[in-house]
Amino acid sequence: MKKIRSNKMQAVQFRIARPTDQLDKVVEFYRDGLGLEVVGGFKNHDGYDGVMLGLPDFSYHLEFTQHTNGSPCPAPTEDNLLVFYIPDKVARDEIAQRLHDMGYPEVEPENPYWKNAGVTIADPDGWRIVLQNSAGLGN
Repeated sequence: MKKIRSNKMQAVQFRIARPTDQLDKVVEFYRDGLGLEVVGGFKNHDGYDGVMLGLPDFSYHLEFTQHTNGSPCPAPTEDNLLVFYIPDKVARDEIAQRLHDMGYPEVEPENPYWKNAGVTIADPDGWRIVLQNSAGLGN
């Protein structure tokens, strides 16, 4: 009998990687402001330093890298977003306030949908995150 393989993605981990030329500030934003955990990192790997930050289960994380010669990274459009679904509004508001106190106030979202239950904030490089007060998946 022939074994049929699933067409579903078989990945066990998902990482979004992005260069920056201000690694310390970006790490501070996502670690100290947003509250992600540092799950790994490296120094001087072929001229790159990097830090991985993620959610508690580590299966999804962000990687930020910086090259010793600089890593210019212009931000994309204002509607390129990382959306964090946070069902607890008090917890969401605490994160937004902490980021505001660090010098990262709420910004107007390009798509007005994100204003309904979300707070949009630009990170040090100008990339935007949304702290969305809902459970996710179609909300």
